[in-house]
Amino acid sequence: MLSPKMQRSVRINESQLLMLAEKARYGEHLFGPLYKRTSDNSKWQLRWFNLYQCPPAVVLQNLLFYYESESSSRPSGVILLEGCYCERLIAATAKPKETEPKYCFSITYRRENQRHFNKLMLAKEELEHKHLHLLQIVESEKTAKWQYTQQCEELTTEIKKLRNELCTLKKDWRFLPNQQSEEGEDSDEIRKIKKVQSFFRGWLCRRRWKQIVEEYIKSPHAESMRKRNSLVFRMVEAEEEYVEQLNILVTGFLRPFKMAASSKMPPCSHEDVNTIFLNSETLLFLHQIFLKGLSARMESWPTLVLGDLFDMLLPMLSIYQEYVRNHYCSLKVLSECKQNQQFSTFLGRLEAKSTCQGRTLETFLTYPMHQIPRYIVTLHELLSHTPQNHVERRSLDEARRQLEQLSRQMQDEVGERRGCLLDMVGYRRGNGVRWTR
Repeated sequence: MLSPKMQRSVRINESQLLMLAEKARYGEHLFGPLYKRTSDNSKWQLRWFNLYQCPPAVVLQNLLFYYESESSSRPSGVILLEGCYCERLIAATAKPKETEPKYCFSITYRRENQRHFNKLMLAKEELEHKHLHLLQIVESEKTAKWQYTQQCEELTTEIKKLRNELCTLKKDWRFLPNQQSEEGEDSDEIRKIKKVQSFFRGWLCRRRWKQIVEEYIKSPHAESMRKRNSLVFRMVEAEEEYVEQLNILVTGFLRPFKMAASSKMPPCSHEDVNTIFLNSETLLFLHQIFLKGLSARMESWPTLVLGDLFDMLLPMLSIYQEYVRNHYCSLKVLSECKQNQQFSTFLGRLEAKSTCQGRTLETFLTYPMHQIPRYIVTLHELLSHTPQNHVERRSLDEARRQLEQLSRQMQDEVGERRGCLLDMVGYRRGNGVRWTR
């Protein structure tokens, strides 16, 4: 590496610059005399300038050539204008005899941290965005004000009308004749007045009640309760669908395989059936009870309390741990049994039923693996729309915490079992089943 004294200067292709100077001189470009100086201490020198502007499609710099005079054929120098800043200056040394105004400007190159113009443009754009946003807010406020003013005028007109009717009724009642012969007619008039008054009071009461209800409907608490109730309804629908899936697994696969294992020519043994469908019937019974409790809670809507249901469900979730621990072993035994033609044919008949809707036995065996994470997501959403002072806030939070702890344990056990068993991927082709490692 060369020292600073021995470093070479930057070389520029002089012939190319002369060619561009000729184009600028004889082309349609800007030209004219200007006074020039390189620094504040140097003298002003009159030079003939010619500006070469590159076409938009050409990736070149805009060049400012200057000559000793207009008749000079060779430029004295060139200024690269690309990336430079041009600022107008105030001429402090102007002579008093000069009548024509003199304009001065400086051409400078600034570094990245000195680009004041770009910063000002960005600040201007930001202020314009804020200005547009404020204008939109003002327009919306004007519209809302006009609507409220119109409503107030309508209500004022209605109140005036009712007051006039009430004054008329009071006057009629005050000037009623007191003759004894007209007591029956007077009592009829009084009853009519009381009836009108009762109607008016009822109308006022209904209007006030309507206002109270509308204010509550628009409140954040009502919006949060609506979202919470919607989550509960979706939870009930998902639980019904999950119970239906478990019911198909038990009645459509487990029980037929148990009966087939007890036949004279069994396609599989009872041990294989117990390994494949471990705890399936217990899970179905557990979630049938849970769904029944949810349905009973829905009958007491809008008062929905779900914390005690999860408190009842949590102690029995150890069944899921056994199911998850056995899941990969279950799929392995199922793949081994499918090598038997009799087992594969019997399984194909069961999967072809309309209740399965084209789903395989592996699909139904996988559904319980996703139920605990689904409960965790549902509890997170319920807690986000449950107030801090709600009666079951603490119980739902405790249920979420225990489910997350159980989910982590299940994931760890699945990882250990996955390391011990082979990863097997199966796909059907015709009537046969092929498994690859």
